[in-house]
Amino acid sequence: MLTAADAGDAAALLAAVPAGRRVALVDPRFVGHLHALRLGLTDPRFPAATVPGALTAQAEARPALVRALQRTTAAVGAGAPTAVPEAGAETAPQTGAEPTAGQTTGQATGQTAAPAADPAPEDPTLPGRIAAALEAEGTPVHRPALGSLVAAVPADAEQEAAAVAGLTSVDDEAVRLRSAVKAHDGFFTTFCISPYSRYIARWCARRGLTPNQVTSASLVTALVAAGAAATGTRGGYVAAGILLLVSFVLDCTDGQLARYSLQYSTMGAWLDATFDRAKEYAFYAGLAIGAVRGGDDVWTLALGAMVLQACRHVVDFSFNEANHDAVANTSPTAALSNKLDSVGWTVWARRMIVLPIGERWAMIAVLTALTTPRIVFYALLVGCSLAACYTTAGRLLRSLTRKARRTDRAAQALADLADSGPLAQAVAAVAPGLRGAFTVPAAALLGALVMIGSALFLPYGSWLTVAAAGVYVLLSGLAVARPLKGALDWLVPPVFRAAEYVTILVLAARSDVPHAVPAAFGLVSAVAYHHYDTVYRIRGGTGAPPGWLVRTIGGHEGRTALVAVLAAVLTHASGFTTALTALAVAVALVVLVESIRFWVSSSAPAVHDEGELA
Repeated sequence: MLTAADAGDAAALLAAVPAGRRVALVDPRFVGHLHALRLGLTDPRFPAATVPGALTAQAEARPALVRALQRTTAAVGAGAPTAVPEAGAETAPQTGAEPTAGQTTGQATGQTAAPAADPAPEDPTLPGRIAAALEAEGTPVHRPALGSLVAAVPADAEQEAAAVAGLTSVDDEAVRLRSAVKAHDGFFTTFCISPYSRYIARWCARRGLTPNQVTSASLVTALVAAGAAATGTRGGYVAAGILLLVSFVLDCTDGQLARYSLQYSTMGAWLDATFDRAKEYAFYAGLAIGAVRGGDDVWTLALGAMVLQACRHVVDFSFNEANHDAVANTSPTAALSNKLDSVGWTVWARRMIVLPIGERWAMIAVLTALTTPRIVFYALLVGCSLAACYTTAGRLLRSLTRKARRTDRAAQALADLADSGPLAQAVAAVAPGLRGAFTVPAAALLGALVMIGSALFLPYGSWLTVAAAGVYVLLSGLAVARPLKGALDWLVPPVFRAAEYVTILVLAARSDVPHAVPAAFGLVSAVAYHHYDTVYRIRGGTGAPPGWLVRTIGGHEGRTALVAVLAAVLTHASGFTTALTALAVAVALVVLVESIRFWVSSSAPAVHDEGELA
């Protein structure tokens, strides 16, 4: 913690701080809540951030900060006098005594006049002027919403009295606890988990636990729950249901801990997102193993539930990527949806209809403890099917009634989500692009229906199924021959996901080869991980996985065609199970090694999921 005598001294002190470290400038007259400073100075997701009287810059924004400080110093004079902290005020040396680990706080002071050449900024303090200069240069500066929290630099005794009154009337710890809870969450999570999980998050923060540690504990708990379900005993099922709920409490706690302590990280966002899927699908496998021990083979139902859930997710991901930066993005359907959200009960009803993760896991836990795995999967298939129909219908209506122009970035994101391999790309390279408003999703849908229909209705092992795979490859390439900018082109990735996953499911289920469906479960799990990983890379702003990875694992059309060939070649042999297992292991190894390498060394911005209820 360093104290500068004036703006010029602040510039000199800043130059002495190692370039790779975060710095902060705080006016000594600052009066406010400690959590207001935390929000402004310690959030790792933003290169620069400010609250009234304080400014922070991470390493990537340091050069711009130096330039802005130099311009401000030249405008106000290096020898501008400093202000003396008011008695009783919470000054920067006090509130800044809690910098995040590995960060250095540089403190600049100075009571200055606005430079004549620039309009007066909203915050006339030196940090405020520098923030305005940074934005004028093109460096984004985050301004956190403080709500009832106080952050001010009083100019006179009256303003100081008002700031101190606001400071004493608001409990910033209570505000911090409330803000730790996700703003938009499901009914079960909001009313049955968050009222106490936020206190668990605070307990973890005070003991130095990190969100990643809590996320890992949630994964371990869910895996133990899956193991308990795999015993196939009533006691195991009861324990599994209880442990699954405990895992979900920890799953909520890790995000609340991240928001409470502002410990956002790239790795944390990836772990939180991927572990949720791993926990749920591992539990499906545990239930299927337990059912087999009890004499009931439900592997097909388990794989069906996983396929349905994964396809639901890709509908959400694809629609959001297609529309989040669309131009002229308006729709009467969206307006009606927003109107319904203004009525309290409809908000919760609509959030429950989509069967988000809280409601879904609660249903799974209760039914596991009280019924059988078969009933659990029946309930999942029915509930998720209804939820999928509701959400997909709403997205279709929005797309058809919305006058939106897709951006190049959105088209690229959809192409990445499509996961086209070398076969489809070769077709796309020589085929003319399809024209017409709906021909692209129609071609993709036709290819999917041909592939799934042949797997379902032709004799198992027929070479006609392989021929249908060739038609699927051709139509898949035609669908991606032009940029995906049509109103319904966001349907292409989910249609491809359904075609691949359902084909694998149907061929394995119809093979009558021992353990073929569990092997197919492993293959779909590995491929689904790759698809989820693609989504979270795009969300992190780093683009899709490298092209060599997609080519190595064949793309959706290559894998689908390969499974069709294996079914034809290994018609009546246990080799089909071995082949599916080997393919699953190969895909998993390639995808996991590259994924772990990327996320461990990633330069993606620190993020944390705030929107998805899935």
